[in-house]
Amino acid sequence: MGEYYFELIISPSNSYELFLELLLSFEDFAVEERKNSIIIRDSEDLNPLLEAVESFAKAINTPYSYSLKKVKNEDWISKYQNSINPVEVGSFYIRPMWKDPKKDKIDIIINPALAFGSGHHETTASCLQALDKYVQAKKRVLDVGCGSGILSIASAKKGAIVDICDTDPQAIESALQNFSFNSVQVKNHWVGSASKSDKKYDIVIANIIADIIILIKKDLKDRLDDNGILILSGIIDDYFHKVKDNFSEFNIIENITKGEWHTLVLKKG
Repeated sequence: MGEYYFELIISPSNSYELFLELLLSFEDFAVEERKNSIIIRDSEDLNPLLEAVESFAKAINTPYSYSLKKVKNEDWISKYQNSINPVEVGSFYIRPMWKDPKKDKIDIIINPALAFGSGHHETTASCLQALDKYVQAKKRVLDVGCGSGILSIASAKKGAIVDICDTDPQAIESALQNFSFNSVQVKNHWVGSASKSDKKYDIVIANIIADIIILIKKDLKDRLDDNGILILSGIIDDYFHKVKDNFSEFNIIENITKGEWHTLVLKKG
C-alpha cells in the first residue's frame, strides 16, 4: 500500500444512475455511493477518469460538480466496508458478507463492489417490496438487466425458478458470484436482453432506465405469460406517463413510489 491515494467525488445534477453505470464500467477502481455523490479511489492519478466523465457529461448535457484530491493513505478498504450498511425491505435483509445476518429475515448477501444493486437505491428497494408481495414458490421469474442479481436472488430465496440476463458480461459474472454466496441457483443466464429467450414467465422484472424499458417493451411483453406480472422500475417522475402510455394494454396493480422514482406492477387487462 502506497503512502497516498487519489479520491475523486462526482456529484451529478441529475441522471445519477447513468453516471454510476459509467463509473462502474471501469473495473479497476473502488466505487462508493454516498447520498447524491459517487466516490472513486485509486492509487493512480484519476485525471484521465475525470476527463472521461467530462466527455460523458457533455454528451448527455448534464452538469456535475467534482472534487479531486490526493489523500494520505489510510485503510480505505475498511472505511469503505464500514460505510455499507445492511438494508431491510419487507421480509428481506440485504447485507454485505462482512455483516451478520438478522434473525427471522430472508438473508441476502450482496458484494456491493461487484455491480450496482445493493438494496440502498429507491428503485431496488421498491422492486424488493414488490417481489416480497408477488413472488411465490415455483413461479418462473426473468430478471432483465440483472446487475448484481439482488432481485433474482430474492426471488430464488422465495422458491422461484429464476433466469437472468444482462447486456454487461461483468454483471452476469457478478450476479453468478452473488448467487453462489447465497447458496441458491439460477436456472439459465445469458449476456444480452430478453429477446434471446423464447420462454414465458410468470414474473418479468426490468429495473433499468425508462428509455431502455420503452426500447425493449415488445421483448418484455413477449416473455410474459398471459396471466403474468410485469415489474418495471428505474422510472423517474418525468418518464412515468411515457412508460405508462407505452404499456397501456396493462392494468396498473400497484405503483410503488420512493422519492422521485416509480416501480410499476402491471398485469394484462
